[in-house]
Amino acid sequence: MAARAALPRRDNGAMPRPPARQTPAPVAPPAAAAAAAGQPAPADPLAFQVLNEVGILSQLSGNLAGRLLAPGLNLSQFTVLNHFARLGGERSLVQLAGAMQVTKAAMTNTVARLQAKGLLQVRPDPADGRGKLVSLTHAGLAARQAAVRQLGQGLAPLAAVADAPQLQQALEVLRQLRQWFDQNR
Repeated sequence: MAARAALPRRDNGAMPRPPARQTPAPVAPPAAAAAAAGQPAPADPLAFQVLNEVGILSQLSGNLAGRLLAPGLNLSQFTVLNHFARLGGERSLVQLAGAMQVTKAAMTNTVARLQAKGLLQVRPDPADGRGKLVSLTHAGLAARQAAVRQLGQGLAPLAAVADAPQLQQALEVLRQLRQWFDQNR
């Protein structure tokens, strides 16, 4: 096969310059755009607004709880202890992972750390030779109770925002929402 002769480059050998990057203009939220146009803001559906607030609360409260629990217990570990304190009994790693909506590997890691601290007991599952059953120890329940006290003290300033009857009313609605979401996974 004959080699082709290189054609002379028209650009004198220089690499072409990439086009200048243009930064896209920020998009104004619909409410701001409507206000600028002198029109009423379109409202998101009420259920979405509630879900949005719950999501934001989850992020903010999780961050605060993580700071209040540190350094002995992280939020994911507390969540597992709290799960057992609320529901009791034993759970397989797969059941726990499903309840917490994490991978089995992530749950195995969390359970191993709690077991090393003596807060969870892990035993072979007699019905499944490869499986393990996890349960809360007395020390685990005590650690959960101590964490709840810490969280309660750290959240005491919340009383300036909402009084006990308001919080009770919110709790009832949140429980109904949790039950619906739990049934509709």
